[in-house]
Amino acid sequence: MTGIRCFVAVDLPDTMREQISLVQKEIATEGLRFVRPEIMHVTLKFLGDIPEETLEKEVQALEDIRLASLLARAKGIGAFPGRSIRVVWLGLEGDFQSLYLAVEQALGTFNFPNENRGFSPHVTLGRVGRPKPDTSRAIASKMERFADLDLGKFCVDQFFLKKSTLARGGPIYDDIGEYHLRAT
Repeated sequence: MTGIRCFVAVDLPDTMREQISLVQKEIATEGLRFVRPEIMHVTLKFLGDIPEETLEKEVQALEDIRLASLLARAKGIGAFPGRSIRVVWLGLEGDFQSLYLAVEQALGTFNFPNENRGFSPHVTLGRVGRPKPDTSRAIASKMERFADLDLGKFCVDQFFLKKSTLARGGPIYDDIGEYHLRAT
């Protein structure tokens, strides 16, 4: 199926992206490709290719979500899947689960695949294309310095439906829909 590649996400505050950029410089390792700070986000649901003719229905379904804003904290750094590092991430605290479940419910009638691994709120900092033991050890060693990383709190008062265009210089994200959460 062809269509518009989309996902639902929460953006990070610009000040936090600047702090993340400094952390990335400290853990830079050969083989670790970083996500550009200006496109960092929390993925709530990857939708894949949506046919253009049905996109408006998904946009409308997300508009029906009624939740309060949430207070979140960017805290901790880790890696997936473990000893053989493929993804380096920034941890998040806060009630992202309620927002995730609301998105799942709103889009439930569209038959998007469920996440088999469960939902774990995080921000991807970088990826390793071909993990090697030496690369994983080097990254893990540098990450140890950030075991107590705490970038502070931020308010999540909106989320987005984003279009993802894969390009040679990295993905390009455009907002298709912007959805506001109620103030608490």
